[in-house]
Amino acid sequence: MELSDLHIFRTVAREGGITRAAEKLNRVQSNVTTRVRQFEEKLGVDLFIRSGRRLTLSPAGNTLLDYADRMLDLAAEAQNAVTDRVPRGLLRLGSMESTAAIRLPAVLSRFGSRFPDVTIELRTGNTLELGNALLAGEIDAAFAGEPLPDGPFCQLTAYVEDLVIVTAKNVPLDGPPGSPARTMLAFEHGCAHRKRLEDWFAARDIIPERIIEMGSYHAILGCASVGMGVALLPAPVLASIPQSDALQVHALPDGKNRARTLLAWRKGVTSPNVDALTSLYRGSAV
Repeated sequence: MELSDLHIFRTVAREGGITRAAEKLNRVQSNVTTRVRQFEEKLGVDLFIRSGRRLTLSPAGNTLLDYADRMLDLAAEAQNAVTDRVPRGLLRLGSMESTAAIRLPAVLSRFGSRFPDVTIELRTGNTLELGNALLAGEIDAAFAGEPLPDGPFCQLTAYVEDLVIVTAKNVPLDGPPGSPARTMLAFEHGCAHRKRLEDWFAARDIIPERIIEMGSYHAILGCASVGMGVALLPAPVLASIPQSDALQVHALPDGKNRARTLLAWRKGVTSPNVDALTSLYRGSAV
């Protein structure tokens, strides 16, 4: 059943005959008559009761007219949805946990004020997980640490974060084997900050004796505060936890002490909602 058939049928039904329908459709009368006959043959029912040149809807035609109205209106709505550049509907957003906790509340509040017809669905994950979710079409955009996994991504700098090493106050970084200074507190593989912490150990010719993996910065910092190991994280995260007084902050070398958080999306796959989000970051990091 083609939409063009439904459109011609509905116009004939509303105009009450072929002549006025042909004028409305800007078609010759014979063409409209042929299309209606072919449509009836395709369906196997008479849609009109014919009395001379007069046409009235048959019972089957009355039933179809209701469906034709709904189908044509829905088709028009669908076309408008994909061509309308006004942000609306669902924006599926991914983010690293630290960005979601520290950076996003303010920007999502601003986004909601500017684009009230957009609903945001947020999921957190590490950079590898977020990159895979973008490739799979499971999310529309992501805040991820650099470097992103290989893929057809567009990106811009959303934030530039100061990075620090964190231990408990009684844990020296030059501790001997068996000390907490030889234990790494980190997220699972795929986290950009975990890779930087691994590189930091390697630059000091130290192989971590233990790696304790956790699922949140609050858990990592809680363990660091009681002397369980060493963590690396964005400095703003420290202000969000109650244990910060028990922590010692160690500076990273120049060139290793800053990292970009990227806003990324699939190359060639744009939407008004993603465009609206990126508009908040164009020009400079927030």
